[in-house]
Amino acid sequence: MLGSDVVVEMRNIVKIYPDGTVALRGVDLELRRGEIHALLGENGAGKTTLMRILYGEIKPTKGEIVVFGRRVSFSSPRDALRMGIAMVYQHFSLVPTFTVFENLYLALTSLEKVSREVARDRIEKIVSEIGLEIPLDEVVENLPVGVQQRVEIVKALLLGAKILILDEPTSVLTPIEVEKLFEVLKRLRDMGITIVLITHKLREVKMVADRVTVLRRGRVVATKNVSEVSEVELARMMVGREVFLRIEKPPREPGRTILVVEDLWVQDDRGLDAVKGVSFELREGEILGVAGVQGNGQRELAEAIAGVRPVKRGRIFLDGEDITFLSPAQRYAKGLAYVPDSRAVGLVMEMNVVENAIMTSLRNFVRRFTISTTQALEFATNVVKRFEIVTPSLRAKVKYLSGGNQQKLMIGRDVARNPRIFIVCEPTHGLDVSATEYVRKLLVELRNRGCAILLISSDLDEVLDLSDRIAVMYSGRIVAMGRPSDFTLEKLGMLMGGIVEG
Repeated sequence: MLGSDVVVEMRNIVKIYPDGTVALRGVDLELRRGEIHALLGENGAGKTTLMRILYGEIKPTKGEIVVFGRRVSFSSPRDALRMGIAMVYQHFSLVPTFTVFENLYLALTSLEKVSREVARDRIEKIVSEIGLEIPLDEVVENLPVGVQQRVEIVKALLLGAKILILDEPTSVLTPIEVEKLFEVLKRLRDMGITIVLITHKLREVKMVADRVTVLRRGRVVATKNVSEVSEVELARMMVGREVFLRIEKPPREPGRTILVVEDLWVQDDRGLDAVKGVSFELREGEILGVAGVQGNGQRELAEAIAGVRPVKRGRIFLDGEDITFLSPAQRYAKGLAYVPDSRAVGLVMEMNVVENAIMTSLRNFVRRFTISTTQALEFATNVVKRFEIVTPSLRAKVKYLSGGNQQKLMIGRDVARNPRIFIVCEPTHGLDVSATEYVRKLLVELRNRGCAILLISSDLDEVLDLSDRIAVMYSGRIVAMGRPSDFTLEKLGMLMGGIVEG
């Protein structure tokens, strides 16, 4: 049952970074024993900063924290762990070549001396209490992402966590894995564990959370019982205006075929086949959505088409011309554009806005072996203005922009070139509802102007809403192709998990 005992009080928390950025402006937060508490807010609202303070990773500029009735001042995550607070990030901290047991044993012995036999007994007891199925003797890198996440949760509980912070925990999971995760979280809640869920997915808040706190620009807008607030109301509180969660996409008959991929085989960084005989066609004025859990060949497929990863076998044709072995610059010159799934890959964080804006079309700004500063500034200014990118200045380093504004820059610089083919991977991953709405509208506008878009996304709502056709990838192959009306969320989830009809 949901308890009412307060386990954490954060009072008047202020965080001002050395560069003068104010991340938190007097935030109050209360967590109760045995509840799932969702934290919502736009990028830069302060929710992750608040939890990193609670976890001892960063110190507040001002404020008071009380945990289990005791005032605390953490110097590191180890201090937080000793008080029963643990945090699980999107990127797991497991040793991939170790077994599950070896990972858990390594974590346990970092805090205390214990024999392998005693450790195994403790681990098996926790796994049994939660009702999980985790193969303790399997090597971690051989496990599905959802199982690896459960290992991280078991590790936190093994270290004595009573308060568990989860940062965007469903970002790389299939719908089936999300359901299993939520079952685990509900069981932990019923055992008296307090769970903080940092997420931008409003539907998931409604599915699993008991209470929700909404942050905007470093301040608390409201804390509500989830049962008393709708998704639309949550979105409005986050952004401060009406947000359209579904994008209107007018019917449009696609044009001629512009991109053809034939029997494509591509290897990953380890030399293993990541794309296995993929074939498809993409037409002008259509969005072909590729659905799949990350790690099933989508990234390698996009990189091969963009020319940044070599093709092992097969052919790629643009307007009937074989471009399989052309360089990325040659493909860009023919009207192809590519946005990778990571801002850390697509942008150079130490470079400024102007430098990043011209990066994918540098040859257009070179005059007599030097870059035309005037033209570069003009182009960057237009990109910033047209795509509503919030930046201190054009000379500001990109690392100082919020995630949403980094994403707008990465997409906007190529949209401004009016590409004929646009390959975009995880365009709204980690973005808040406002930035998500903006990016999705932009993709539909591009499609309406006749651009052919290959959309690779693990967000099924995004794939279903935006796509004219959907291809599902599993283990490097396309296992299904059809129109959005041919699929349900449940069917897509099963296909993404490798469960094929028949």
